Amino acid sequence: MFCAAMAGQAGRRVLLLDNGKKPGRKILMSGGGRCNFTNLYVEPAAYLSQNPHFCKSALARYTQWDFIDMVGKHGIAWHEKTLGQLFCDDSADQIVAMLVAECEKGNVTTRLRSEILSVTRDDEGYTLQLNGDDVSADKLVIASGGLSMPGLGATPFGYKVAEQFGLKVLPTRAGLVPFTLHKPMLEQLQVLSGVSVPSVITAQDGTVFRESLLFTHRGLSGPAVLQISSYWQAGEFVSINLLPDIDLADFLDVQRAEHPNQSLKNTLAMQLPKRLVECLQQLGQIPDVTLKQLNIRDQQTLVDTLTDWRVRPNGTEGYRTAEVTLGGVDTNELSSRTMEAKKAPGLYFIGEVMDVTGWLGGYNFQWAWSSAWACAQALAE
Repeated sequence: MFCAAMAGQAGRRVLLLDNGKKPGRKILMSGGGRCNFTNLYVEPAAYLSQNPHFCKSALARYTQWDFIDMVGKHGIAWHEKTLGQLFCDDSADQIVAMLVAECEKGNVTTRLRSEILSVTRDDEGYTLQLNGDDVSADKLVIASGGLSMPGLGATPFGYKVAEQFGLKVLPTRAGLVPFTLHKPMLEQLQVLSGVSVPSVITAQDGTVFRESLLFTHRGLSGPAVLQISSYWQAGEFVSINLLPDIDLADFLDVQRAEHPNQSLKNTLAMQLPKRLVECLQQLGQIPDVTLKQLNIRDQQTLVDTLTDWRVRPNGTEGYRTAEVTLGGVDTNELSSRTMEAKKAPGLYFIGEVMDVTGWLGGYNFQWAWSSAWACAQALAE
């Protein structure tokens, strides 16, 4: 929508095709219905790609401040939540309405419920066979996203078009997605469903995120888990510090000096949710002793358990709940300035369909805006 609007306003005649019943469905459900439309701290380091340099040009030429300026011009009130995440005060509907208005300003023709049956190319450009008639154009922009959330109409359409025209598509997998746990561990931890704790979570490649962790009836979720899931590979461990804000050994030493007869369970409940402490005690992870009965060796074991809890996920919840898709059209096949396919003149790929995946918190929306803007500039030229 954003690319269509910018190209239309630059004087191009644009037809926007969408397979959905209404525009911007993924926007409407994002951010709990308030659309986390960008982040104050967007930088290339927040993006995963086999070519980490690819995103730099577009992000530098159309920044988060440019999009924030457009949001302001449309009178949309917003607020920062945490870690630079920007949300609409009211509703994600406002972002969709803004994009619709910008498309109208660019005289963009929009067709919803448009299924594209085939794409062909000749010397004149591209011809699309639709569920109704055929349309031809000299330029074709693919902004079809990844495989995440198939309930919103996600399909592998973009990947198939890329492969049809000889472009390499890298293997895809679900990103920003909750972990599932092996059955024994899941059964032990299910009583904690709904419990949230601050955490520092580390992947085996050394990537670290400091955010909240949420226990669910299927496994582990929350911002920390969603973030690390993009860096996790099947079979690997993640390490979780459940007490990132204190030095646990020092805390226990101080409490022991002041309250030697206090139970370890009640002491830990000063720092962790009571349900979590009780669960870990039932699992034998926390000794049923008073502080003065806790010997040095057992205290060190306890510190290791709570600050370096090693979990090997069973897997993830997959594309059904994933916020993004990792992998996609190989960026080495595209121009980082224009988003045009090197092997297929007039064919462009923008947004999530390519191998650029941002962190949780508005980064993927900003990549959509930046890559769309770069493409629209090329179309205008």
